[in-house]
Parts: sequence; C-alpha cells; structure tokens
Amino acid sequence: MNEHLSRILQRTKQQISLVESGLLVLLLTGMILLATLQIVLRNGWATGLSWADPTLRVAVLWITLLGAMAATRDDNHIQIDLLTRFLPEQLKGYARLVTDLFSASICGVLAWHGSRFVYFEWQDGSILFASVPAWACELIIPFGFAVMALRFLVSGLLRIRSQETK
Repeated sequence: MNEHLSRILQRTKQQISLVESGLLVLLLTGMILLATLQIVLRNGWATGLSWADPTLRVAVLWITLLGAMAATRDDNHIQIDLLTRFLPEQLKGYARLVTDLFSASICGVLAWHGSRFVYFEWQDGSILFASVPAWACELIIPFGFAVMALRFLVSGLLRIRSQETK
C-alpha cells in the first residue's frame, strides 16, 4: 500500500474515532443533565417531563452500542482468554484469528437480525414518544453491530496477513 493511501486511511480512522467519542460524550452529558433535571422536577415540584424517561432509555441503548463500537475500535472489549493462557506462543495468533472471525460472524448475524427488527418496527409504525418513530431510535442496533462485525473482520484479515508475512 502506498504512503499516501495509508495516510488517508489513518486520517479517516482518526476522524471516525473522534466522531464516535464525541457522540459518546455528548450523549452521556445529555443523559446526566436530563436525569438530573428530571429528579429535581420530581422531588422539588412534583412534576416531570413526560418524554424524559423514554429518552433516557433510548440514550442508554445508544451509549451501550457506541461504547461497544469504541471498545472494538481500541481492541479494548471484554475477552475470554482462558484458552490462550495455556496455548504455546506460536498458536496464540491463530486462536485470536479464530476469535476475531467468530466474533465478526456473531456481530454480523446480530446486525442482520437487528436490521430486520428495525424494518418490522418501521412497517408497524410504532411511536416511541413525542411522535418519534421507534425504528429511528433503534437504528443504532444494526449499525452498531455491523460496525463491530466489520472491525472484527478487518482485525482477523490483518491477522491472517501478518501470519503470512512471518
């Protein structure tokens, strides 16, 4: 791969990372502020915002999947490495390859079924709150799992390439 393309890809990766992190910070800050406001309104004035609780539930879903995407981006996700502790050093890379490809396939299946779920919600015309369609709030499900599947697949393919160059 030439140097110019490599720089473009690296810059694109950094920009995507910045957008993901920015969304996480924005959502978490908004959640904290909205939850605090809701608590103050309920305890101080015996009232509240009717749309705050459903909004907070949707925000939890988004933060969860955006956080999972960020964790796979940084290879900082939960890993069960019981098997790799007992493998010889030369087999650890292959075990990680199998794990990456398996994770990519599971995330791909979840993205597929998540997209079907969102499609059914769209067909149903379900409204979540304040005239916001449920499918719009659930789009993060197929998108998040598709991004994670792609990241695991790329990680596996890079691992294959590094095994071939050894």
